[in-house]
Amino acid sequence: MAIYFSLSIPSHRSLARICCLFLLAIVAGCATAPLDYPKQTSVAIEETSHTREAVETDKWMAGRTDINGFYPLVSGFDAFGARLLLIDDAEVSIDAQYFLMKPDHAGLVFVSKLMEAADRGVRVRLLLDDIFTNVEDLDLAVVNDHPNIELRIFNPIARKGIYVFNYIGHFGLANRRMHNKALVIDNQVAIVGGRNIAEEYYQLDTSGEFLDFDMISVGPVVRQVSTEFDTYWNHKLAVPMEALYTDKDRKKLAQARTALLQEMRDSGDSIYAEAINTPLIKQLNELSLSPYIANARLLTDDPQKLLEDVSDDQQIVVNEMREALLAAEEEIIIFTPYFIPRKRGIELVKQLRSKGIRVVVITNSLATNNHIPVHSSYATYRKDLLKAGVELWEARADAAKITTDDGQSQLEHLTLHTKGILIDKKRIFVGSLNLDPRSIDINTEMGLLIDSPEMGAMLTDSALSGIPDMAYRLQLGDDNTITWHATIDGKQVMETKEPQTSGWRRFQAWFFRIAPEKQL
Repeated sequence: MAIYFSLSIPSHRSLARICCLFLLAIVAGCATAPLDYPKQTSVAIEETSHTREAVETDKWMAGRTDINGFYPLVSGFDAFGARLLLIDDAEVSIDAQYFLMKPDHAGLVFVSKLMEAADRGVRVRLLLDDIFTNVEDLDLAVVNDHPNIELRIFNPIARKGIYVFNYIGHFGLANRRMHNKALVIDNQVAIVGGRNIAEEYYQLDTSGEFLDFDMISVGPVVRQVSTEFDTYWNHKLAVPMEALYTDKDRKKLAQARTALLQEMRDSGDSIYAEAINTPLIKQLNELSLSPYIANARLLTDDPQKLLEDVSDDQQIVVNEMREALLAAEEEIIIFTPYFIPRKRGIELVKQLRSKGIRVVVITNSLATNNHIPVHSSYATYRKDLLKAGVELWEARADAAKITTDDGQSQLEHLTLHTKGILIDKKRIFVGSLNLDPRSIDINTEMGLLIDSPEMGAMLTDSALSGIPDMAYRLQLGDDNTITWHATIDGKQVMETKEPQTSGWRRFQAWFFRIAPEKQL
């Protein structure tokens, strides 16, 4: 037995050699992304007053050009249809900026419409963050190869060498991501919100729904969104696709284009036809929806945030939202999928409650959260939030049928992905910002802060009536234990442990408390 172990377990010196060789392998594999690759500066096309979107926007706004118009996109299928409809209408330019895109039905249909627009002569600029965009580089190169499309990858990981080693070797930068989401058509209409380009955001994934929220926007604020896009597009971290896919084999590219176009055709026709023919999208196309007229401004982090040390000065979006919250007079309703308030957030809540302001928070439960480590950290703050007087709600995993328009959805599982804040029934924030350390400290974010008593009252009434149907309310007992309360099928239900979860999932939540909070 002693001989066996002496042969099987390396000595301390041998182990040190192995570790050194492993570290050398990492260093050897740590290629750097070509951030200095030459690229041409470009900006939004200013003169688009002759376009169809300009004419229709003028009609929709009854000729008012001094103020903004908005319409909320609550349904995922409507949100997809709105994007496709606007892309179809584009005549001059399309600027699209997303945290992730997948090669699923949503991604294929979306890109096929971009390519059709480019075929019409529309200039298309597509900016994607690198880490969770899992489209093959070859397919992205096919899109980028179109003469009217330019595709850039934001903060890419080097393709040479071993990908995971490149990520680890440059973790300080690779860990910092562009989380922004925006689509701008002809510099006249924008969609800003929390949805990425993937099936789960648009009710196309039959296994579940990411409940989310977007805003169609017209008016002066659209130029602010275009300026934000230009800032990111021309930043040093935005790398042209040709710097990352360097294979010059035109035959290979042509074959990939043929295959990609076939995939698009196979994915697209029925989904496209249904998406642009929902009742809301028909009304949008006919200009029969009344816009919410409002002053607004875009809040956006500077992309330089990703190159700087974490500091309050770089947290532009969250700092401005903190000021908006402190200006509240009566009520704040917060939708956030990932909620880690930390000590500073708890103090803010206490400050608001001391002024008599009602604070309602709805976030994911353990059953609905797609990032268990985030829930593990959030769970450590629940008692402090309840003691501070927060009305705390957690989404139900079986609520997808409730959040759809007809209540007949076959979707099996809900995940809350909405990032929205309602203040005093008159101010609305919608965007990409989660209330967690990653959004606040590490990533860049953006969102619209809209002043509209009409829309604010509508959304607040809808939220307050809908939350009890789709979520558990948490309560803290005299014995300092948390219970979960809901009305399900007309019956009052109380749970004494994380609802709708298995023992294994609860164990994972306990185990992942070891995860460093500042990275969540």
